[in-house]
Amino acid sequence: MRISAILIVDLSRNYIVISRYLGERNRYPQPHATRLYAWLVQNLEPQRTQSYTEEFTPSAVEADQCFTLLGTTGNRAVPIRIRFRFVSPGSIVTFYTWQMPEPDLLPTLQQYWGYSSFRPLQEQIVGSLLGGHDTCVVMPTGGGKSLCYQLPALVLGKTAIVISPLIALMQDQSAQLAQMGIPAAVLNSSLDPGEQSRIMAKARSGEYRLLYLSPERLAREDTIGWLRGVPISFFAIDEAHCISEWGHEFRPEYRQLSRLRAYFPDLPLAAFTASATRRVRHDILQQLQLSNPHRYIASFHRKNLRYLLRECTGYEQNGLLARALGNYPDGNAIVYAPTIRRVEEVVEFLVEEGTPAVAYHGKMDAAARRQNQERWMSDEVRVLVGTIAFGLGINKASVRRVIHLSLPKSVEQYYQEAGRAGRDGDSADCLLLWQKRDTALLAHFTNQIQDSAEKERSWQRYHQIVDFAQSKHCRHRQVCLHFGETPKWASCGSCDVCSGLPEWLATASEIGTSEANRVAAVHTRRPAQQSVGSGSTRSIGQNAKFDPELREYLREWRRTAAKEQGVAAFVIMHDTALDELCRKQPKTIPELLNVSGFGLKKAEIYGKKIIAALVRFREGARAKGVSTESGLRT
Repeated sequence: MRISAILIVDLSRNYIVISRYLGERNRYPQPHATRLYAWLVQNLEPQRTQSYTEEFTPSAVEADQCFTLLGTTGNRAVPIRIRFRFVSPGSIVTFYTWQMPEPDLLPTLQQYWGYSSFRPLQEQIVGSLLGGHDTCVVMPTGGGKSLCYQLPALVLGKTAIVISPLIALMQDQSAQLAQMGIPAAVLNSSLDPGEQSRIMAKARSGEYRLLYLSPERLAREDTIGWLRGVPISFFAIDEAHCISEWGHEFRPEYRQLSRLRAYFPDLPLAAFTASATRRVRHDILQQLQLSNPHRYIASFHRKNLRYLLRECTGYEQNGLLARALGNYPDGNAIVYAPTIRRVEEVVEFLVEEGTPAVAYHGKMDAAARRQNQERWMSDEVRVLVGTIAFGLGINKASVRRVIHLSLPKSVEQYYQEAGRAGRDGDSADCLLLWQKRDTALLAHFTNQIQDSAEKERSWQRYHQIVDFAQSKHCRHRQVCLHFGETPKWASCGSCDVCSGLPEWLATASEIGTSEANRVAAVHTRRPAQQSVGSGSTRSIGQNAKFDPELREYLREWRRTAAKEQGVAAFVIMHDTALDELCRKQPKTIPELLNVSGFGLKKAEIYGKKIIAALVRFREGARAKGVSTESGLRT
């Protein structure tokens, strides 16, 4: 490795501190340090380096100062983080650096993820982690948070520890990374002891770029012990809002994550969340003890989502639900019901109405629950009815509608659950069919809380969600204001308040009122378009025409391939990649690499099979039985 920096702390003392890698600190006796410095100067390439000297005194910098620099090993960028303490007041620190060029991340993004560009803020966040900075990221669902820690983990060449409470998310991300050729693993108690030992041994030898742990696992004393032997690059804490009592999903075990700063003081910590108010963001920084963190807050305005809220009676709700689902003949839907009993009632009703649907709730057998989830994920069934437990960590980008059959407990909860729609950047509807009795039920549960502080927070969330449902102001603007963002526009043009209820959801009188609202709002409306996609900019309705039969043929091929490999269909490819395949219909592997979402590894695994499937389709094959192994239609 070519060293790009060395720190010399008061050479009149008997030691200096040198750090070659993140988290690795060594003391060298003064004579050895002098020889090492001479060796570095001699072996650095003069034509590639520039040097300068800066002198600091304790009055100029903090007593536990940390510098981060960038070096290289081969063609891979490696940050070098140096922490030092002053030996005594008045000691002088001399800091030598050789400036190295910043790495070009786009080739790595293209090679592994198959994307030609970053989404907003992604490149800056990756740069912060490559630079060894503590980082706090608030980015709505669909913004591409996972890439922000996966890419630097790959580039750094060590092991990023990802903390998440969502087992399904960890498993899905690990499976996706494997398809991309990036070594990753999940360590949890569901694995047998032998498998856990094998993963821990491979982690100690540095074989993984990412290792996923639950907060409960990290809280174990033995976990901290063996992690000290793992070559760690940084810690990424997903769902970071769970650390705050002011958040809508407070988890006490998350509070123990504050120990990371004590156990690993030299390693960067990165916090990620999709929904955090200003108070929760402040709590995250304080609880995790982030040091001078780089902060990134993306806009909370999901422009491609249409918020539709409708108060209804109990006897109206099923009919409105059927009309809502009937208005969308294609695409997936999530229906959130407040109780297990209501989940089962809705599934029975939809099946009787001719809409295939499956259930998902906590009292189901784990195998049955997983099977229903996989059927929905692989597009065998387009409607899944579940309690709020469903969807945590689900990485399905093509959900076209999310329907709530009761008021959520908070605006944050609604924003997070509704945000599971339209993650591919295409238009999607978020429908809330609520009843008066929902408010009474939420108030009843709030009154049952014994802790006075928690009861106060619960009442605050209660009033916020009730005000949101009953308000006659722009829904998107209300959401932004709730999270501390002040939009420059007054009307979104993409909610029931600004554009009115669609005819399939409104009564005759409501249509008239909605039309008046629409006309009044037309001059202040913000265009409903979204600039997020699978790694590149795209707008609503920008999709070119393609053969629907080809799309269904490739969807069936994908389902079969996913079953054969025991992974979710989106792990093979997202719907956005599938749609682009239908448009471009590549005939060679190089042409396939021009399809967004296909990196080198995925093209190597599936390229020939996809091209063969396209050839069969052109020769007359259609959906209904595709064999991915033999390449023959059954």
